[in-house]
Amino acid sequence: MKKDHTMRYASITDRLSNLGSGKWAVHSTARGMAAAGTPIIELTIGEPDLPPDEALLAECARAMHAGRTRYSNGRGEPAVLKALTDKYRKRRPDVTEKNILCFPGTQTALFAVMMGLVEPGDAVLVGDPLYATYEGVVASTGARLVPVPLHPERRFHLQAEDLEKAITPDSRVLLLNTPHNPTGAVLTAGEIAAIGEVCRRHDLWIVCDEVYEELTFGADFASPFDNPDLAERTIVVSSISKSHAAPGFRSGWAAGPVEFCERLLPVSETMLFGVQPFISDMTAMAVSQRFDTAAVMRENYLRRAKIVETALAGEPLLRTMMPEGGMFILVDVGQTGLSGEDFAWALLKQQHVAVMPGSSFGAEARDFIRISLTVPDDVLATAMKRMATLATDLKQERARRA
Repeated sequence: MKKDHTMRYASITDRLSNLGSGKWAVHSTARGMAAAGTPIIELTIGEPDLPPDEALLAECARAMHAGRTRYSNGRGEPAVLKALTDKYRKRRPDVTEKNILCFPGTQTALFAVMMGLVEPGDAVLVGDPLYATYEGVVASTGARLVPVPLHPERRFHLQAEDLEKAITPDSRVLLLNTPHNPTGAVLTAGEIAAIGEVCRRHDLWIVCDEVYEELTFGADFASPFDNPDLAERTIVVSSISKSHAAPGFRSGWAAGPVEFCERLLPVSETMLFGVQPFISDMTAMAVSQRFDTAAVMRENYLRRAKIVETALAGEPLLRTMMPEGGMFILVDVGQTGLSGEDFAWALLKQQHVAVMPGSSFGAEARDFIRISLTVPDDVLATAMKRMATLATDLKQERARRA
């Protein structure tokens, strides 16, 4: 049937048209090569290599078979609201269930929170490098993303003075991430206080993505949510995806001021009207009881980061940036003469190792690649040997051309 006109679409589809799968092109190509039979070492996405604790799986199944499959409500199931209130009350005694909203994962929570805070004409400040989906979350609202440079020489810690320079009259929100993806930076309480003072002076909201809260390598976790001077302007988003190795269960939340939660509740209800009760029961158990999953992952990821550092120490063209938390490590490949993206493609095509180009996370990471630490030690060591081989080949090729 011949079309006689062009169908119309909402402007959000245009704003997001180039912010989806393009950032993951190396990863997608690697998956395609693997499906076609080429053995690939995949070091791209941040998916824990441990399963969830058996007790959590059993609780989820128990709840499902017990009939916990009916509709929920917009705020969250009573048990998980209590568990989350108890969790955050340990950090700030004034927290109640009115400070909590439940969502299916951190991503959904972040989307809803941003929809509740900004709109066209507003600006959102984000440290660069930044997690790959932040740009799309901000663009969805029609607001403008303003990158704030995170400097490698300062271990990618956001500096209050850099934030101050980036603020404009239309700035409304600082989107903060600590521990940070992709750099592994963990902000100190002092740094957060200085950043918070800038936000207070300019009347900015602080939205803090704390999904890696339990994955720090010795550095003390700090949050603006815990600072009484910043409580009225801080909203935390998080989930059990990383802390309990349960990304597929899509169980997250937002914690913030009571008025904010009341205003956002209709937005949440309009989006999805509740999460799955049987997954909420599992989440309540995860949050309220002690499991060793995060401790095991912390040990694994730190050990593997050191494997990367040691394996590449003798290669002058590759410089590792040891993380302070999270499940990734950055490697500066700029001395090879290639950008991070070109290096990632060469590594995939020549050595069959898939990593994320730094440019997927912003302009400040264009000379880096991001390596996921979620594969066994021996597989990671093999991948590092192949990476060093590529660097040597590039050095020799450059010498021949000189």
